[in-house]
Amino acid sequence: METNSSKISLIKSIIPITILISLLFYNIIFFENNDWLGEFTYHYILISTSIIATIIGLSEKIKVSFVIERIFSSIKSISIPIVILLLVGALAGTWKVSGIIPAMVYYGLNMVDPSIFLPLTLIVSTLVSLTTGSSYTTSATVGIALVAVGIAFNIPAGMTAGAVISGAYFGDKMSPLSDTTNLAPAMAGTDLYSHIRYMTYTTVPTYIITLIVFILLSFNLQINSVGEMSEINNLSETIINDFYISPVLFLVPALVILLAFLKVRPIIALSFGIIGAIIFSIVFQNNILESIDPSKTSSVILSVFTDTSIPTENIRIERLYNSGGMKGMLWTIYLTISAMVFGGSMDGIGALKKITDYLLSKAKTTFGLFASTAASCLGINIVASDQYLAIVIPGKMFKDAYEEKKLSPENLSRTLEDTGTVTSALIPWNTCGAYHYGVLGVSVTDYFIYAIFNWLSPVTTLIYAAFMIKIKMLTSHKI
Repeated sequence: METNSSKISLIKSIIPITILISLLFYNIIFFENNDWLGEFTYHYILISTSIIATIIGLSEKIKVSFVIERIFSSIKSISIPIVILLLVGALAGTWKVSGIIPAMVYYGLNMVDPSIFLPLTLIVSTLVSLTTGSSYTTSATVGIALVAVGIAFNIPAGMTAGAVISGAYFGDKMSPLSDTTNLAPAMAGTDLYSHIRYMTYTTVPTYIITLIVFILLSFNLQINSVGEMSEINNLSETIINDFYISPVLFLVPALVILLAFLKVRPIIALSFGIIGAIIFSIVFQNNILESIDPSKTSSVILSVFTDTSIPTENIRIERLYNSGGMKGMLWTIYLTISAMVFGGSMDGIGALKKITDYLLSKAKTTFGLFASTAASCLGINIVASDQYLAIVIPGKMFKDAYEEKKLSPENLSRTLEDTGTVTSALIPWNTCGAYHYGVLGVSVTDYFIYAIFNWLSPVTTLIYAAFMIKIKMLTSHKI
């Protein structure tokens, strides 16, 4: 039976991608807030290009029912992540009214020297991610607080978010608890610890460069003026006057991190974090709950499901005092669904496989094979909008090619992580890019250039391939 990928031509396969990228660039270049079509610009563009892909499929006599089936299958695959996104929204809302995030900000303002804030943000995010194996958990816990502290220090939010994401993805790549770190070697045919050990060759130098860049950036961000320090003191006083602040509040995030470390399912870990925060808000933050709504029960419900706004006269702290709960994650969820509709339509018409097959056919040299793998990972992150697919599909497609060239499977697993895992956070409509925007409140376009580790990782792996550095062969010798 002829497959869809054999029916459709390569040119027709890339038409939807070309249109998608063109529309997105038009939006970014000509509209300052990326709102060409309003709040849901990205969503409209993705759905429109999905329709175009389906029409192209029709021209190739591919049944609409099959494309729709692939779209629904694509959406179904993210049902659990959508639940997690809703829980993360509830977590952010309850952690704010319970004083957990304000406490993180308060201690951050009083214990951290602004001149080392960026490298410290990178290191803290790295440690949390290595411990939990999750970039998502890192952003949803310390990430939110670090961005808020950075804003208080007058550090651009994109800069702080870039440091958070760089550290979060180092841990996501290197932790044996990470799902992607386990998935990549499974696809390539190697074991977990060989994979991690081989990744250190490219990952550690990339991380060191990232750390150095944030240290250099910090030289221009030192707060020296009395006025700025006075403002930070005012912020601290506002927080401690409004909230009950104590290290006891950190018991809840410590519990979430512990559960993540123990590989407890994210839904359960996040639920414990929400329940703990609700208990703490009732025990410690009665005045905050009353300021939101006279009924404390209503205040708690609002913090979980919808918008909450804690009254304050300090403009610089408004963002810390406002929360969207589950409602605040709806934009991200809608974007994720739109992205999966596009990915499903491209899969349905056979475009994804056609493009991957083409890349594989052009991989004549060792460097060409590495470059094709990297391009395939990045392309699937753009088109299918899912980092797991960006690991699984190229892993399956290129595994035999690496074996034919006598290349050890660690080469493939490392390349999958160096490109598939980390670049997902750099694409606004990818599930990861949308997630971090929804949690941190900083758009991908704002943090892209500062997510140094993420865009430098694929560059590093290609440099290693070009100069045959640490390219392990199947035979006993190494090049």
